[in-house]
Amino acid sequence: MKQISYYLLYALVYLLSLLPLWLLYLLSDGLYLLVYHIIRYRRKIVWKNLTSSFPKKSEAELRKTEKKFYHWFCDYILETFKLLSISNKTLLKHIEFHGTEEIEKVFDEGRNCAAILGHYCNWEWLSASGLAFERHPQAATGLIYHPLYSDAFDRLFIALRSAHGGICVPKKDILRYLVDFRRDNRRSLFGYISDQAPKWENIHLWLPFLHHDTPVFTGGERIMRKMDDAVFYTEMSRPKRGKYVCTFKMLSAHAKEETEHAITTRFFQMLEDTICKEPAYYLWTHNRWKRTHEEYNIRISRK
Repeated sequence: MKQISYYLLYALVYLLSLLPLWLLYLLSDGLYLLVYHIIRYRRKIVWKNLTSSFPKKSEAELRKTEKKFYHWFCDYILETFKLLSISNKTLLKHIEFHGTEEIEKVFDEGRNCAAILGHYCNWEWLSASGLAFERHPQAATGLIYHPLYSDAFDRLFIALRSAHGGICVPKKDILRYLVDFRRDNRRSLFGYISDQAPKWENIHLWLPFLHHDTPVFTGGERIMRKMDDAVFYTEMSRPKRGKYVCTFKMLSAHAKEETEHAITTRFFQMLEDTICKEPAYYLWTHNRWKRTHEEYNIRISRK
């Protein structure tokens, strides 16, 4: 049954992906009406996140951002589906990669890199990052991910993220993969999405982020320091519909030389700056501030 569910889902998404982007965006406009006005998907969470993150903005400004977010969110879904059939050449017309020359300089030194990013713009399209390398086209590039509960959707997203050369690695296995790549003398760049809401037992650091006292993951930073990666902040922008620009900005040349939590702290500062430039392209549907520092302290005191 799981196999059948996956193949049916894959077939549906693949057929959708064959449509040209302009037609997918027309479908997205209709999806927006359904998601925002009829289903009202997570609108309470989105509004709570926006009002608490931007307390100085007027209600009119926030409503405009809210609607723009849902328009982009629907685009993001169909843009991601497009990965199944779009050619490498065509995809590179819709996403530009800047800063890859700095990554390749690190590769020239025989060292590896890590990219740290948030749920901003279309992070799924970053699976094509390796297409931008000129001197190191064989470098291993990919995304560290948390497997989905649905087997069919998990397999679908692996297919989407692998369609343009990306390697999907479950977070529990990433260290083994990195060690294997180093042993094989193969350069690597893996992306760590580092703005999820961690489970209680994984909270080791709280940081100010968008006017919230925010619990954050530090596991990615520990791996970067252990491997002594060069760490790049992945900044994305969307100058117009159907066009993304990804810029890799050096965050740390040698992760092992950084003090504990320094990389994570700088990442959240840079991500906040990016979000404040254009708030609509952040994933506001996640209830990422559901865990409070007060409740955390109570839980810790009970142990």
